[in-house]
Amino acid sequence: MPESRQAVDTSTRNLPPLREIIARYGLSANKSLGQNFLFDLNLTCRIARSSGNLMGKTVIEVGPGPGGLTRALLQEGAHVIAIERDERCRTALEELAEAYPGQMITVFGDALEQDPLQFCLSGETPEIIANLPFNIATPLIFKWLEDAKRYAGMTLTLQKEMAERITATPRSKNYSRLSVMTQWRCETRALFKIPPRAFIPQPKVTSMVIRLIPREQLLAEADPETLAMVVKSAFGQRRKMLRSSLKALNVDTLPLLEAADILPTARAEELTVEQFCALARALDEQV
Repeated sequence: MPESRQAVDTSTRNLPPLREIIARYGLSANKSLGQNFLFDLNLTCRIARSSGNLMGKTVIEVGPGPGGLTRALLQEGAHVIAIERDERCRTALEELAEAYPGQMITVFGDALEQDPLQFCLSGETPEIIANLPFNIATPLIFKWLEDAKRYAGMTLTLQKEMAERITATPRSKNYSRLSVMTQWRCETRALFKIPPRAFIPQPKVTSMVIRLIPREQLLAEADPETLAMVVKSAFGQRRKMLRSSLKALNVDTLPLLEAADILPTARAEELTVEQFCALARALDEQV
């Protein structure tokens, strides 16, 4: 990004329809890249506006493809850092950047190997707004969670099943490792669903837009690596009682559970995030 921000003109640009762009450059969705293009302008605008006022703010978008959501972000006045792996999209995205001079840069490469913050101004806390490729959504979210406080928030379009795991509460069928590790660092909120017919090609599942807001303070004190290890062990055999599932930690589980004030007959899906943190602290005290 440049060292200073230019004033943003959000008037309508003379851009061809997205379908025309896709046809012109032969941008059929690539299944191996987890691509599903979102054409509905009402939906892309709704996603963009779910993060609040974007005027002059920096937004990181992963997997823009031909630029459907990107257009909405630019129209809302955002400065967009678009990270795209598919080189076929280069010309289409360059055309979009030319329509919004000084407002967009595109980084070509694997998002899992990029630190998007290096393209931001010093001290910025950008938003992440993205229709995430299905095949890399989980590792991307875990990557971003490690630096959650460096972002203002994340508005993500995901498979509905994954979105429900992130926002699930204890004692629900979707409560999982992803629920605990995300909610430890962020407040989570489900926003709205997107039907398969909104995408090209149509996925077999419904999608959902969620909002993650990094917490100023973690939900409870715990070492990140220890907590991740405890949660992974507990949910690795989620139907078993914790006195059995936590044996993967190679410790005596009964004293560990007693130290954390958790019943040995409890199961992973019954524990709150705070209780998992108590287990992590108890484990650190034992080893």
